[in-house]
Amino acid sequence: MLSEDEKKKLAHRLRRIAGQVAAVERMIDEDADCVDTLMQISAATGALDKVGHLVLENHLKTCVRNVMTTGDATEVDAKLEELMTVFQKYSR
Repeated sequence: MLSEDEKKKLAHRLRRIAGQVAAVERMIDEDADCVDTLMQISAATGALDKVGHLVLENHLKTCVRNVMTTGDATEVDAKLEELMTVFQKYSR
């Protein structure tokens, strides 16, 4: 689970990302330069990817570690399968 401090940091990042996405919407509405708009999209995408990496890292360090150390073979197998699914979806 995320600590309160980690939650606050992620919430701050997400608010910033929301601002970037709103800026993209404004840029499109105002017919802004395509390259500038694409750069803003790239920045928002990169920032959202970073949030995903932080959440995944936390999941590995908490939930997965817990199952690996205290779970039975069935729980471990289920958690590994879950991770494979996440990695397959996230790596696209």
